[in-house]
Amino acid sequence: MALDFKGRVAIVTGAGGGLGREHALALAARGARVLVNDLGGAVNGEVPVGAPRGSAQAVVDEIRGRGGEAIANTASVTDFAAVQAMVRQAVDAWGRVDILVNNAGILRDKSFAKMDLADFRLVLDVHLMGAVHCSKAVWPLMVEQKRGRIVMTTSSSGLYGNFGQSNYGAAKMALVGLMQTLAIEGEKHGIRVNCLAPTAVTRMTEDLFPPDMLEAFGPQAVVPAMLVLASDDAPTRTVLCAGAGGFEAAHITLTQGVYIGSGDDAPEQLAARLAQVLDRAGEMAPGSGAGQGSNEMRLNRGAA
Repeated sequence: MALDFKGRVAIVTGAGGGLGREHALALAARGARVLVNDLGGAVNGEVPVGAPRGSAQAVVDEIRGRGGEAIANTASVTDFAAVQAMVRQAVDAWGRVDILVNNAGILRDKSFAKMDLADFRLVLDVHLMGAVHCSKAVWPLMVEQKRGRIVMTTSSSGLYGNFGQSNYGAAKMALVGLMQTLAIEGEKHGIRVNCLAPTAVTRMTEDLFPPDMLEAFGPQAVVPAMLVLASDDAPTRTVLCAGAGGFEAAHITLTQGVYIGSGDDAPEQLAARLAQVLDRAGEMAPGSGAGQGSNEMRLNRGAA
């Protein structure tokens, strides 16, 4: 059954190029009305004075040229007032917001030893607080509608680490934590929240790929995962990974663990049995943060 977005209104941030552009084009092609947001800055987030900011409008023109409906917006996701105005723009045009794809991002890569703290903060501000601002702005609408789909863009750099990306990795893993809680809080309101972890060649990543991998890892190969996470039958609390036509799910799991207690020799016992604690056989994905405590109580009672 084809995924159909007719009648749905979507906001895609950072949609002036790369993944965001592909997301916006795909949603529009399947019937969604799309607000295309892009500040028009460089990969590092800088917007030179007097620089043209027409990347969002270019994507809108492309969508309209294909018979779709779209409007442009150039707000910075770091500015909550501007984000609120962006959401009002979508509501004024189409009456609702059904889908939010938090895709805006920048890179300021350096090893942690050489990284300026201002660059660390800015990357967190764009990726993490940008997603917070956009999600906060659409949340009341989605609660009132009793329906919403929010897609956070995480990364393997956050899930598994990557040299030179401590700021980016920290922001991307924080988005997983944000998703976990928003999915729990949104469930009773029909709001489903998920993360997309793409591997794709964009202007942010093109220098990281060898030439023979450029074609396989085109951004269009990630789009199916976004469409599933934004669809009526979307899961919730899922980290879906995508790249080069392959799709996986990432999980934050808890091992079965062991009971050691809190006696004076607990540190020594833990050191001696650490391999058993780390054993991944039978690991689980708790339903919420309370799941860790429940497992620890299970171990406690089993030792009694």
